[in-house]
Amino acid sequence: MSEVRSSIAAIALACMSAMAFAQGSGDPLAVGRQMLAEDNPGDLWTQRGEKLFREKRGPKNASLENCDFGLGPGQLDGAFVRLPRYFADTDKVQDLESRLLTCMVNLQGFKREDLIRNAFSTLDRDSDVEALATYVASRSNGKKMDVRLDHPKEREMLKAGEYIFNRRNGPLDFSCLTCHGDENKRIRLQDLPNMTDPKQMQAVVAGWPAYRGTQSTVRTMQHRLYDCNWQMRLPDLGFTSDMSVALTTYLNYAGNGAVIGVPGVRR
Repeated sequence: MSEVRSSIAAIALACMSAMAFAQGSGDPLAVGRQMLAEDNPGDLWTQRGEKLFREKRGPKNASLENCDFGLGPGQLDGAFVRLPRYFADTDKVQDLESRLLTCMVNLQGFKREDLIRNAFSTLDRDSDVEALATYVASRSNGKKMDVRLDHPKEREMLKAGEYIFNRRNGPLDFSCLTCHGDENKRIRLQDLPNMTDPKQMQAVVAGWPAYRGTQSTVRTMQHRLYDCNWQMRLPDLGFTSDMSVALTTYLNYAGNGAVIGVPGVRR
């Protein structure tokens, strides 16, 4: 009985501490996010991603250990903070997911269309791409976002991304700024960061890929942009399309200096 009472007391103390934290932060949802972050389910995706990265798979029975994310084959530490960036072998500016697809096609022999078809997890199937992206990004944890514009195509992508971010369009006449241009906006239980504020932009960039509690899975920035596009009632945003990479270029460049900590935790 004394053990039961001790357990109840411990739970009560934890709840009181959680309530005090939430009240002190001014955000009643902050406690839930902190509790998830302290025991982040997304870490399971990171572990699975590492296994997939090192495993010999595909028609060519090869691993991804020779994939070049911009720092040389197999060099992952700090690679994510420089993405998107220009790659000479594809003559394109690529983000994390589009570069992963290039390596999975060229090194492992997977078909690009199959990878894109299964790029997002569903209730019945986990996405290898999301797990791999989470692992690769996690190898830059603690480092600062450092997107550069050394190549003309990188500068072109930035301009395109800024234009897309600010342009109002679609049946709702929305732009990204409609939801993310002011303080203290919220959709249902979701607080909306003001992306005109450099600190809030950095907080966004620092935490993707992220574990989403409402979807019980890890999502990447490609999925976040796809979801935003859908919420604005726009045509589906193609996975790793130039438009998606342009938007990511704009976001990551504006978030330079963000200290990476993935997987993050989101509603």
